[in-house]
Amino acid sequence: MKAKLKRTIVLIGMMGAGKTAVGTALARMLGVPFVDSDDEIERAANMTVAEIFARDGEAFFRVKESQVLKRLLSGPPCVLSTGGGAFLAEANRQAIEAAGVSVWLRADLDLLWARVRHKATRPLLRTADPKGTLARLLEARAPIYGRAQLIVESEADLSVEDMAARVLARLKAEGGIIAGGEA
Repeated sequence: MKAKLKRTIVLIGMMGAGKTAVGTALARMLGVPFVDSDDEIERAANMTVAEIFARDGEAFFRVKESQVLKRLLSGPPCVLSTGGGAFLAEANRQAIEAAGVSVWLRADLDLLWARVRHKATRPLLRTADPKGTLARLLEARAPIYGRAQLIVESEADLSVEDMAARVLARLKAEGGIIAGGEA
């Protein structure tokens, strides 16, 4: 008997936490679609997140992000990866809690930095001191991410599949999210 997802699993956390990679593996394990909210925003705008930030600014991007998130949450249950700032907005947190379950992939600064330092696709890190910026973002966001319904620790030595299995085990232990047989 196949497991059935009752609610959308919404992965939150900092850039570099592994939301896309872990989300893809988790969706595969569950046999459900994987959706990346940033990809959906880019598709709707026909430009990259970085281009949206450059042309229209972060405030405009956050409005579009909220609209896309609400649309995605109204669809069938899936594994949904969000941008690092999506969970910061109270309205987004409420929408996620109403339709899904938030899972914070918590990672420390060193792990995040190791994963993002060579990527030019992070508009918030286009500063004179990107690691310092990342540290400040993490410090500011961690208390809000801590409001997630579930928290799963990331570790540098875990493979993507092992991390996805860790998230799945936590979801099963929570109950009420996955119905039916083993995923």
